[in-house]
Amino acid sequence: MENNLYNKNNVKSLLFELIEIVALALIIFFLFQAVAEKAVVLGSSMEPNLSNEQRILVNKIAFLCSDPKRGDIVIFDPPVDSENDYIKRIIGLPGEQVEIKDGIVYIHQSDGIVFALDESEYIVDKPNYNYTSAIIPEDSYFVLGDNRNNSGDSHYGWFVSREEIDGKAWFSYWPISDFGFVLNYSFK
Repeated sequence: MENNLYNKNNVKSLLFELIEIVALALIIFFLFQAVAEKAVVLGSSMEPNLSNEQRILVNKIAFLCSDPKRGDIVIFDPPVDSENDYIKRIIGLPGEQVEIKDGIVYIHQSDGIVFALDESEYIVDKPNYNYTSAIIPEDSYFVLGDNRNNSGDSHYGWFVSREEIDGKAWFSYWPISDFGFVLNYSFK
């Protein structure tokens, strides 16, 4: 009788542990779904930093407590009819004007300060076009692809509003050769 009771307690204890593990796994899964989403890079507009068919995780809560920053790679709703989100790098901030001249990106700030971006760490081919944007509206951003000469981006005359941004590119998980954090460059 005692042996039978011991086995029932073991089975009951094991069952409760299994239920706790499954519940914890479900909680972690749903929390992860609330914080991150999967995205697939389509096209070559972010090369050499993100490649076609590369799989990344997007941090959906990155901008809850802070604004997007120059250098962040963001995922956003496309400005044109497309089923796929766009992935680009933030270059211009609200109130600024972006000028691209002779392969260099200049930022014109509202206080009259103008400076050139040092993009040598993430750009291979400099843009082969000249462009000057309008002043970037409040709560909007100017974005460019890292593959400047093969990217549908803000140099076509549109901006990305803050509400259209789904999140910040965070981690690459496929292909394995690109496994690691995504290069969100911080400008000084």
